[in-house]
Amino acid sequence: MDVLLLAPGPGVATRVPVLSCRDALRKGANVEVLELDSDSDVDAAVKRASVDGARLVVAGGDGQLRAVLRRMVRRSLPRGGDRPADLPSDRTVPDLPAVGVLPLEAQGDADLAAKLGLPRDPAAVAAAVLGGVDRRVDLLRNDGGSVTLHGAMLGGADEQGRPVAWHARIDVDDAVLSDGTEALLACAIANADGYASLGALPLVVSADPTDGLLEVGLALPTPAPRGLLGRRRAHGEIEVRRARGRAVAFTIHTDDGVPVTDDGADGTVSKKRTWWMERGAWGVYIE
Repeated sequence: MDVLLLAPGPGVATRVPVLSCRDALRKGANVEVLELDSDSDVDAAVKRASVDGARLVVAGGDGQLRAVLRRMVRRSLPRGGDRPADLPSDRTVPDLPAVGVLPLEAQGDADLAAKLGLPRDPAAVAAAVLGGVDRRVDLLRNDGGSVTLHGAMLGGADEQGRPVAWHARIDVDDAVLSDGTEALLACAIANADGYASLGALPLVVSADPTDGLLEVGLALPTPAPRGLLGRRRAHGEIEVRRARGRAVAFTIHTDDGVPVTDDGADGTVSKKRTWWMERGAWGVYIE
């Protein structure tokens, strides 16, 4: 058995958890540690694993795992618009190989490894990869060309940390969650439990990374109640709307766009963006 242990970024290959995982893997496999510093490096590693049949282990955080899966998706997309006959009707990419995940930072329950209940100890990660038992996991793709592992949050805040209102039409499959005329505070798109809350307010409550559906939670300000003299009080409550489906589409009506944090990567959605679910598209090695 051949294993490629991917250590994104200079210096990662010599970190103690990577070396410990390498040594544990060597008990049952031929192991090579590759230090990746660019998309072309990732492409070369993914291609090599595909050709040689090597198992991949990704060391690092969600950003590194996301980068590897993004390149795996690009490599696996059908060429020339041809759709394979055996591709499920609710998928646009074929099954991606399972990967091992070696988290390098202690992030509590914030990262994907924690959300999926994956091992964190290097020896346990190695044992899972050598055992070869994998769990299939849903993957979100978007029309910006990227992938989302466990969640995204749209919406920004001012210097005091208060949500800034924005406008967008939001459709979840055939249901209209917002028609674009209402002020919105935040919108969570979840595959797992990440990016599911606005402060202490849960926007998403039942995301499952194996059910083939994404969950959307939208926060809107409700009108503040009137006082005894008919004047609006300073603070109203927040309404939360939720929906589940295979896809969510945003048409932004705010001139400067809307900030988005997608699996920890910050950006802006300026006009339109659609996320859709690829049911069971990839896998992780489990204990």
